[in-house]
Amino acid sequence: MIQTIPLAKLVPSKRNVRRRSDAAADAQLRADIEARGLLQNLIVTANKKPRGTFAVEAGGRRHAALKALANDGKLAADFAVPCLVLDDLGSAVAEASLAENFQKLALNPADECLAFQHFIEQGSDVEGVARRFGVTVRFVEGRLRLASLAPMVFQALADGEITLDIAKAYASTPDRERQAHVFDQMSRGYGGAHPDSIRRMMTQATVSAADPRARLVGEDAYLAAGGRIDRDLFADDTSTRWLDIAILERLANEKMEEAAATLAAETGYAWVRPTLDRYVDWQQTEGLERVELEPAALTESEQEQIAALEAQAADKIALLEDEASSDQVRAEAETELEIIEKAVEAITDKPPVLDEALRPQIGAFLVLGPDGTPRLHQTLYAEQTPQDENGPDDADDEAGEPAPRAVALSQRLTDELAIQRRDILAVHVAADPDFALDLAIFMLVDRVCSRFSIMRPNCPVAPSGKVLLTSRRRSRPSNPMEGTADVG
Repeated sequence: MIQTIPLAKLVPSKRNVRRRSDAAADAQLRADIEARGLLQNLIVTANKKPRGTFAVEAGGRRHAALKALANDGKLAADFAVPCLVLDDLGSAVAEASLAENFQKLALNPADECLAFQHFIEQGSDVEGVARRFGVTVRFVEGRLRLASLAPMVFQALADGEITLDIAKAYASTPDRERQAHVFDQMSRGYGGAHPDSIRRMMTQATVSAADPRARLVGEDAYLAAGGRIDRDLFADDTSTRWLDIAILERLANEKMEEAAATLAAETGYAWVRPTLDRYVDWQQTEGLERVELEPAALTESEQEQIAALEAQAADKIALLEDEASSDQVRAEAETELEIIEKAVEAITDKPPVLDEALRPQIGAFLVLGPDGTPRLHQTLYAEQTPQDENGPDDADDEAGEPAPRAVALSQRLTDELAIQRRDILAVHVAADPDFALDLAIFMLVDRVCSRFSIMRPNCPVAPSGKVLLTSRRRSRPSNPMEGTADVG
């Protein structure tokens, strides 16, 4: 039952689940209780010692605020506090404390903004509202700015479609028409809205004539649509500023959409999605999977050319490994190796081949180049296909002949094998300095000339992914596990 208990007889409970608090929030609570009194009762249990006192099981912040007000002389020490007195049932009291703190729903930011706006419309001033709720004047002004957002933006905040940070980005300027335009652009985009991106669109007042969007649209089309231009008579044309970004963004999006539709028809792709960015970010590719295309196979003539080039490269590598070679010969060999490598790349670097049957199932992104020219991004994507609900195992069971499965090694066994392999090599390297020197030289040369290497060293890798070798030359250790060090 609820009864009033003097403040002096209330003490904090050790069973209260709230262990931490926030100083700013506590100050707001004190100001609120001072202005309106205690609006919600505390939950307490009777103490056995000292008799006549009660432990606050839930409502510790309110109790602390009342005590602080009493210490400041703003409340009497025997202030009557409404409390719900529970029987001390052990764990049930702790559950009540958790439920009282856990089952709380924070006020929707939109409702909060409308409430502050209501107080101002009723004749209150910003300073008075801030003082009564224990917040700063800037906080109240910010909520009032949010309350005056464009209707579609404010409704999105109320419905939880955008976060409070995104709403603040829209409110960075009071221009409701621009807010609505930017919100519409973001809603129709493929990427997720980020507060920084929205804030740049809202606050960036002008655009340079050298901007890719301006080059795409053209000055004549921009002026015909009602755009304004600020020209600097004492500078070049690149210093010209375009003032109406909303018009520029609309025209640029229209031209990109037209170019995307044309390219989709020409290429036969399932879709071509335009973006005013210079690249495709991960948010735009959400729900898509990358299509990997294989390059065209080498012809017999090209294979013969590569074989001849590799033979020439082997000769040059031999000159580099020959200790009798002079510095000039080595320099010439390195230069010729680079030329051979470029020749091999020119032969092997072929464009990928796209199967015509696959073309209607894939798509690409149309990005905007630095010169204002729409460019089809080279990476192709396909819509992710939903997985069969029955799963592969069920399909095998229905067929009656389940496919054989390869037994994979466990990660622990793989790591143990890698460690044993590393230790074997480490023992040999530590015991034979000449072999260690030869191995180091071989690995250095092989790393430089890896394209033309006949044999690559298969370096043991520890579970951490580091190549393990000996740290210095030393004689054969008495313990075969000694002498190894991680130099990766």
